[in-house]
Amino acid sequence: MLATARLRAEADGSGATRLAVLRSEPPLLLRPTGPNTVHLVGGAAGPLGGDRLRIEVNVGPGASLTVRAVAASLALPGADGAPSRLEITASVAAGGRLSWLPEPLIAAAGCRHTTQTTIDVAAGASLQWRDELQCGRHGELPGDVQLITGLRVRNVEIYRHKLAVGPGAPGWSGPAVLGDARAIGSLLIVHPAWLEAGPPPARVLGTTATAMPLAGPAVLVNAVGADTRSVRQILDAAVWDTG
Repeated sequence: MLATARLRAEADGSGATRLAVLRSEPPLLLRPTGPNTVHLVGGAAGPLGGDRLRIEVNVGPGASLTVRAVAASLALPGADGAPSRLEITASVAAGGRLSWLPEPLIAAAGCRHTTQTTIDVAAGASLQWRDELQCGRHGELPGDVQLITGLRVRNVEIYRHKLAVGPGAPGWSGPAVLGDARAIGSLLIVHPAWLEAGPPPARVLGTTATAMPLAGPAVLVNAVGADTRSVRQILDAAVWDTG
């Protein structure tokens, strides 16, 4: 299946945010659910092997947008073993605010999936970007999943990361990657006040999470756990701790 969703938020003359572009097609359905808030609604199962999906998000100057999802995404194998792919591109203009807070991705046994994310943040813009992955459904090992994320702030790339789990990723369950954990989450925070003052210093958040400053007005929070509930608790608390 081929599908694209496009979303653009713009500030009107009064300072309120309007959705200038809201276009989607199954399985990527976008639905406005409140002031400055859009939910991603799954119009079909997946991503399914063979799917090629794309989401484009653009936040204009002074606009504010929160994107959530109504349920977790389940990466499933296709009948012919073909991989699935989701590309996400996001840009936030000066004075804009974007919170990307979807539900987790679950890597079902046998899947072959890649999510590639590219984020561009202008000077004076704010960002919260959350990613969560559950390795397999209850009682099963995961398929192969790659999460590739790049963040540019003021036209300078300050973060690029690739996470690979599953039988095709040697060492993914070793101590250098997940160990005994079966869920992992990350939260990228960009705050304009950190341009001059600098981001908060590195900290250990309990026994399974860290908050690390990046080479720019940004912080990366990483957490692992037995399930996405425990990971989400850490990431939710970190928003207040660092932002």
